[in-house]
Amino acid sequence: MSTTADTPRWSRYVAIGDSFTEGLWDSPDGPDAAQRGWADVLAARLSQRRTTAGQAPLEYANLAIRGRLLRPILVEQVPAALAMKPDLVSLVGGGNDILRPAADVDRLARLLEQAVVRLRDAGVDVLLGTGVDAVESPLVRATRSRVAVYNAHIWSIARRHDAHVLDLWGMRSLRDWRMWADDRIHLTTDGHARVAQAALVGLGLAPDEERWDDPLTPLPPTPRIAQVRDDAKWLREHVYPWATRRLRGHSSGDLRVPKRPELSPVE
Repeated sequence: MSTTADTPRWSRYVAIGDSFTEGLWDSPDGPDAAQRGWADVLAARLSQRRTTAGQAPLEYANLAIRGRLLRPILVEQVPAALAMKPDLVSLVGGGNDILRPAADVDRLARLLEQAVVRLRDAGVDVLLGTGVDAVESPLVRATRSRVAVYNAHIWSIARRHDAHVLDLWGMRSLRDWRMWADDRIHLTTDGHARVAQAALVGLGLAPDEERWDDPLTPLPPTPRIAQVRDDAKWLREHVYPWATRRLRGHSSGDLRVPKRPELSPVE
């Protein structure tokens, strides 16, 4: 058995969170088909490096469910993850809370830190994730100040408890709309692939290629009339259904179950 500085030391990885970690929109068949996502890609990369070094494949579970607020993630998914006795957990959540104008990001950070302490006390390495900088988004950028405060908390929590951080805010490539699905909230397949590379870097490992976060070649400006049409379509097809679910107290994740609820080897 051979090992190198870039051979992952983890053998059991559990991903927990919401639609971002479930991998929403990383499928050519739409959001209702089986989703892949950055956590799945990360697990595959970690497993490949382990087997190349002569080690057993990584065992991996993904408990994330779309639409989940932070508290249900922590109450439901953290205990389930701990029961699997992992040595690595990615915990990325809070984005659905922060979309709400009355979100208390300091409270969210306290809840998150309690979960990190629980995981670290069990001997689990933790990968946290910052929020994305939505400065280019006409509506979502209204959350930018809340996301920035939450991100500051995340970096402090990571420092206090020796956790790793997936720095989404710092990714230059995610400032390009070609990385985002039609709903402007979730990533495309290319976006998920780039986030998986950022996760490797956050874990202290080398990315698969040095230019993983290089910006795309700029496109010519979109004509104003085309932009107005695109915005109207987005409001009709994505914002209105989301707002309607909220008013009715429903979630896109109601009645859904985790896509990979048990640890199993990554092929």
